Amino acid sequence: MIYNKKIIKLKDGRECVLRSGTADDAGSVLDIFIKTHEQTDYLLTYPDENTFTVEQERDFLQKIAESDNEVNILAEVGGIAVGSAGIECVSNKCKLRHRATFGISIDKAYWGLGIGMALTEACIECARSAGYAQLELDVVAENKAALSLYGKAGFVGYGRNPRGFKSRLTGWQELVLMRMELTDE
Repeated sequence: MIYNKKIIKLKDGRECVLRSGTADDAGSVLDIFIKTHEQTDYLLTYPDENTFTVEQERDFLQKIAESDNEVNILAEVGGIAVGSAGIECVSNKCKLRHRATFGISIDKAYWGLGIGMALTEACIECARSAGYAQLELDVVAENKAALSLYGKAGFVGYGRNPRGFKSRLTGWQELVLMRMELTDE
């Protein structure tokens, strides 16, 4: 799925470009992925767990771009990748294909500027466009900023997993399971 380029004004006055990540962005996307995963213990993986090569990232981005129901959106400030977000189908099985998962990561230097909300809203828009009935995410309960952002965007909590993540740094991390209904059906 292709996300049409959008320019947003950040809280500090700079412009941020939101656009589809393409195969040509593989190096930048991989770099920002690793950087953001080094900066916080709230994301799903650690940088050393990422085994993608630039070529594999290129193939992944190409596959996503050709998909009619998945997207990867890159956020750039001054031509530099500072974050990304995306949606993926939970499963193509009949009983699950109405559900998509949402993921996001942003360079810590750009937190609090509005990029998170812009990427979240862009992914919600894409999920609706793709025909999903529900968008889902998991968030570490201690991550108050993310919980606030997702709540403002319209996600609601529907459960908790007290042993959702096992952090190398802090031990068990509770996950808040959140969802957003996209259709009335």
